[in-house]
Amino acid sequence: MLDLMIRGGQVVTPWGVGDWDVAVQGEKIVAVAAPGTMTDDVGRIVDATGKIVAPGGIEPHAHIAAPIMGHGDLTTAPPEQVSRAALFGGTTTLLDFAIQYPGIDINQAVQERTSVWQGNSYADYSHHLMMLGAIPGNILGQLNEFVTDGFATVKIFTTNIRPPTSQGEPRMVGTGHLHDLMEQIQRSGAMLLVHSEDDDMVQHMYRKLTEEERTEWWNMPLVHSNESEDVSFRRVLRVAEWTGSPVYFVHVSARQGVQAIGEARAKGMPVYGETLHNYCCFSAENYREENGMKYHTYPSLKSEEDRLSLWDGIVNGGLSTMATDEYCTTWDVKIAGRTISDVTGGHNGAETRVGITYSEGVSKRGMTLQRFVDVTSANAAKIMGLYPRKGVIAPGSDADLVLIDPSIKRRLTGSDFHITDYSIWDGFDIEGWPVMTILRGKVVVENGEFSGTLGGGQFLRRKVDPGISNKPGC
Repeated sequence: MLDLMIRGGQVVTPWGVGDWDVAVQGEKIVAVAAPGTMTDDVGRIVDATGKIVAPGGIEPHAHIAAPIMGHGDLTTAPPEQVSRAALFGGTTTLLDFAIQYPGIDINQAVQERTSVWQGNSYADYSHHLMMLGAIPGNILGQLNEFVTDGFATVKIFTTNIRPPTSQGEPRMVGTGHLHDLMEQIQRSGAMLLVHSEDDDMVQHMYRKLTEEERTEWWNMPLVHSNESEDVSFRRVLRVAEWTGSPVYFVHVSARQGVQAIGEARAKGMPVYGETLHNYCCFSAENYREENGMKYHTYPSLKSEEDRLSLWDGIVNGGLSTMATDEYCTTWDVKIAGRTISDVTGGHNGAETRVGITYSEGVSKRGMTLQRFVDVTSANAAKIMGLYPRKGVIAPGSDADLVLIDPSIKRRLTGSDFHITDYSIWDGFDIEGWPVMTILRGKVVVENGEFSGTLGGGQFLRRKVDPGISNKPGC
C-alpha cells in the first residue's frame, strides 16, 4: 500500500513535463509513472488536475535569527516563523549561516546555529559557514573537517557593506586571505559563496555623498554601484582562475555581474550566480516612493536595464538561482533608517519567492517549467550539495512537492502573508500561486491551512558533487 499519490497534474521532472502519477511511500518518492499504471491501494490520493507539480523550493540564502546591523541586540525572525511562512510559499528547505565571528572557532559557530534551529523548524534546513574579516590560519585549518562533516559551503564578503560608524563586526576578507581560502575550498571540494563589491569604492562613495550632503536613502545605488560589482566580480574571478576554486556569487544585482559570470562560465570555470526576486521586480526608481527604503537589500536595487538583464539571466540562462537574502524585520525596524548609512537591508521574501518566480517568469515571460524548477529548486540543490535528495521529482528523492495553481490571477494583499507586519509584495499582481506544499511525504499546507510540525524539519548534511565544483555543472 502506498501512503500518497498525486494524480492529474503536470509533473515537472528532469526528463520532461507530463501528466504522470507521483507515488510516495513514507518520506520518499517511489515512482513516477504513466496515469493509471500503479495500484489504487493508496492511503490518500491528491487530485492535482489543472495544477503544476514541482519539487519543493530550496531557499539558498537566508539570514534567520541573525543580528540586525545597526540595531543592537535585535535579530531577524527566528526559524519557527520563517520556516512556516516558507512552507506556505512552497519552499521546503532553507539554508542560513553559521557565523564564525572573530574570537570563536567554526565548531562554536555551528553549535550556536544548532541551538537556534534544533527542534524549532517546520521545514528542512542546513547552514553555510560564514567567515568574517581576516581568516586566521587555525580557522582555515579547521575547514576541511567541517566540509567532510557535511558543511559544504562557505560565505565571505569582499566589503564591509556599511561605513565604519554603523557596520558592526568587520566583514571584508582581503584578497590575500581570499586566495588562501580559495585554495582550501578547492582542496576540500567545497563551494565558496561571495558577497562581491569593491570596498574601496563603497567606502569612498559613503564619504563623498556625506560631504556633498546627498545622504538620502535613494542614493544607495551610487554607493553600491554597477562599477563596484563589475570590478569586484572580476577580481574574485581572477583569483578563482589561479586557485581553481568554484564560486557562487550571491545577490547579483547588475548587468555587469551577469556578464562577468557568463564570461567565466564560457571558459569552463565552475562559477554560478544568484539573484533575488525583489531585484528582478523592482528598480532604483522604487526607492523614490514614500518609505521606499522598504525595497532595499544590499548591495542595492539598480536601473530598469539591470532589472531586465536579471530576468533574462533567470529565464534564458546565465544566472543559476532565484533567492531572497531573507532578512525579516518588523516594519518599524525596516523604515527606521533613512540615510545611505543606516538603512536596514533585506525583506521577508521566503514565502513569495516561488510564487513570484512562477508568476513573473512562467506566466508573464514564457519561462519553461523545467527552467522554473532549475532556478527555484534543482540548481540550488546541485550547487549546495543536496541533489538528488532534494530538488527533483524522481524515485529515491525526498517527497518534497509544491502544487501551483496557474489559474489564480489576482492582487496580493496583507492577508496572503504569514510573517511579520509588512510585505513589499502587498499590492503585487500575480498569475499563478502555490496552493499545496508537501514535505517529505506529509501535506503541510493545503487550501490555506497549515498542518506542519514544529521540530519536524530535519538538518541536512551536504556534499558538493565534483561535476559542480570542477566545471559549470548547472
